[in-house]
Amino acid sequence: MVVFCRELTGPSQQRSRQSSRQAKSVEDDVEGHLIYRSGDWLQERYEIVSTLGEGTFGRVVQCVDHRRGGIRVALKIIKNVEKYKEAARLEINVLEKINEKDPENKHLCVRMFDWFDYHGHMCISFELLGLSTFDFLKENNYLPYPIHQVRHMAYQVCHAVKFLHDNKLTHTDLKPENILFVNSDFELTYNMDKKRDERCVKSTDIRVVDFGSATFDHEHHSTIVSTRHYRAPEVILELGWSQPCDVWSIGCIIFEYYVGFTLFQTHDNREHLAMMERILGAIPSRMIRKTRKQKYFYHSHLDWDESTSAGRYVRDNCKPLRRYMLCDTEEHHQLFDLIEAMLEYEPSKRYTLSQALKHAFFSPLKSDHASKHWDLGRDISR
Repeated sequence: MVVFCRELTGPSQQRSRQSSRQAKSVEDDVEGHLIYRSGDWLQERYEIVSTLGEGTFGRVVQCVDHRRGGIRVALKIIKNVEKYKEAARLEINVLEKINEKDPENKHLCVRMFDWFDYHGHMCISFELLGLSTFDFLKENNYLPYPIHQVRHMAYQVCHAVKFLHDNKLTHTDLKPENILFVNSDFELTYNMDKKRDERCVKSTDIRVVDFGSATFDHEHHSTIVSTRHYRAPEVILELGWSQPCDVWSIGCIIFEYYVGFTLFQTHDNREHLAMMERILGAIPSRMIRKTRKQKYFYHSHLDWDESTSAGRYVRDNCKPLRRYMLCDTEEHHQLFDLIEAMLEYEPSKRYTLSQALKHAFFSPLKSDHASKHWDLGRDISR
């Protein structure tokens, strides 16, 4: 939940703050971040309230947009560094395409309101959202989401990313940090056994965010994409990638919502591949034959020594996928059937999101009021 830094000032105070802000020179810190304070104005329009977050790209601040009736918005202020400015321009291009293709915001991608260049800082104004699904999990002691919430969140992510795929886009950086709750207000209960408070989010409505790495089919495809833990095998093996790499990421995300921890907890390619084999079985020989990364293999098998400390770590911390099931009921089996289909090694055999949305795990949503916010039958490829 966002805590606002201060109360809004009256109109006369706003004008004086505005004029005093404009009288000052615009300064950056050594890393290229814009130096600002609560109460500063940008473009005679955006009044900064508080800082929401920070990344390598810059900072996100909460603002009052005085030209949109005083609504609160999230303003992404990019560092005054050329590579981040160029990435922001590419993101703006993607966001403009999303706005054009989805004017009614039915497809659950974050809504861009406005963008501008402020003294060398690219700034993008978005709808104000709640915590990310990762931050909520972290603040809740990594307590997994209940399976009915996993179902609703997973369906929405598939729905949103299918819209991107239908429009010849691959997100390439899907992870729980880039899926935000519309509102992360929660109810609190006390767990007597664990002697702790536990949060349950009131609404699982989400938005997909961060299109800074999104890539159109016709654009150059970087060799390596995706944050490590959500990176598909074809990316690691440098076999080329397209939309199926997003599906792999979603499979990892759904697993994380369900158990509360990351499926592939590693920072090393060889170890990552060993974890995949431990959890999902042997890497297909075709992929091994075709990869340029032959250094990871020996006689067409992963070159991996289980007797090393890394080998023992993988053996002790990874197990076949179905053994992570928390319950032996039909809906849990359906969930793991879906995850398995998304974590298929071969991109050509991996589930598409059209197939995923028709999976039996999602059947309860088709007649459920939880789906009322979207037109499930609408053809979003047009």
